[in-house]
Amino acid sequence: MMFLLYDLIFIIFVIVYLPYFLLRKKFHRGFVQRLGVLPTSLELDRPIWIHAVSVGEAKAAEILVKQLRQVYPKKKFILSTVTTTGNKIVHSFRSQDDFVFYLPLDLSFITKGTIRRLRPCVCIIMETEIWPNLITQLNKMGVPVILVNARISDRSFLGYRMIKPLLKPILNKINIFCVQSERDAQRLSVLGVSSNKLQITGNMKFDFKDYTPACPASPAGGRQAGIFERDSTDYKLKLGLESEEKLFVAGSTHQGEEEIILKTYKKLLDDFPNLRLLIAPRHLERSAKVEKLIRKYGFLCIRFSQSNLLSISPSSRPVFILDTIGQLLSFFAIADIVFVGGSLVKRGGHNILEPAYFSKPILFGPYMFNFRDIGDLFLAEGAARMVCGQTGLLEEIRFLLSNPSELKAMSNRARQLVLDNQGATERNVQRISLFIGHG
Repeated sequence: MMFLLYDLIFIIFVIVYLPYFLLRKKFHRGFVQRLGVLPTSLELDRPIWIHAVSVGEAKAAEILVKQLRQVYPKKKFILSTVTTTGNKIVHSFRSQDDFVFYLPLDLSFITKGTIRRLRPCVCIIMETEIWPNLITQLNKMGVPVILVNARISDRSFLGYRMIKPLLKPILNKINIFCVQSERDAQRLSVLGVSSNKLQITGNMKFDFKDYTPACPASPAGGRQAGIFERDSTDYKLKLGLESEEKLFVAGSTHQGEEEIILKTYKKLLDDFPNLRLLIAPRHLERSAKVEKLIRKYGFLCIRFSQSNLLSISPSSRPVFILDTIGQLLSFFAIADIVFVGGSLVKRGGHNILEPAYFSKPILFGPYMFNFRDIGDLFLAEGAARMVCGQTGLLEEIRFLLSNPSELKAMSNRARQLVLDNQGATERNVQRISLFIGHG
């Protein structure tokens, strides 16, 4: 009865939001897959199913897939996402035999048919995506469900506690939770998850080196060092940066942050005329608005997707917009200082581990509740700095650029923290293997 009610509510939700989806152009070529329409020729032979809702989860999924392939070289993978950006990232690392699709709508008759077609040996859900019908149908068909890199944010915890009587039976249909921290384990326990299902394995996002082909080698050198050096040089050339110029990268920014960044940058240029700025909006569809804002502040705006970057004169002091997917890491790699967005406004912040791995000094705002544990760790170890508003951002950047020894020390601490906390992926693979062996 509960699931019939849930189906009814879900259908009403879809109908109500249909105009919104149309206006925001959320319908795409793969949307029929969300209705359970899959290729008739699909033959996967008990594959491993990994679901990653969006960009961050998809990047972490790549680390996991690479290690699982080593353990199960003959297994095919199903890779599902919800967002188009996540779908593009998953496509970038899929193998020829893998099947990539959009997660079906969580209606019982759709999920049931989809699972019967896919016949997975296990379903691995990245972080904490709770889909009641999907989990229930997998459980009924004897398919183990594993939550990997699981976490419970402050906001989610408050909401989940309100519906604990409804949520608890769903959570206990999940076979194991590989959680990021002790706090996440405690919260899941409060929500009714049995203690024998909780495993603290750490955060896979620290295992950064496993999912970029252009990562720096260890300080002692290594096979990939040459690849990384060439990549860095190429991206410096693409922006037309001279050797004496420094690059300030503002990554994954949201509305309300770009104006603060531009005001700060304009003042910084008085003391640091060789400083250049690249803004990477979290949502690429906002690029036109960001471009308009850049011009409002009197800067020449250059989109990275344009082909004439090399013809830009350094004296014009351009501000760059990264309006392409999948290249932010390369700009983190050549940055001299990094601000991670979604943190000056109440969005919860974004992943600071990527610039940290590249030994970059990192700044973020006070709203880091989606990455609270990581943010607190970096602040405690002096590997990042929190800024409050334009004044704080201006003061911290000015201090770091004026004190290169502190900038370097902070950068090194950030890199070392990442290295010290790696290994979660391997621990997760060990737990997952216990269930795949029965699939």
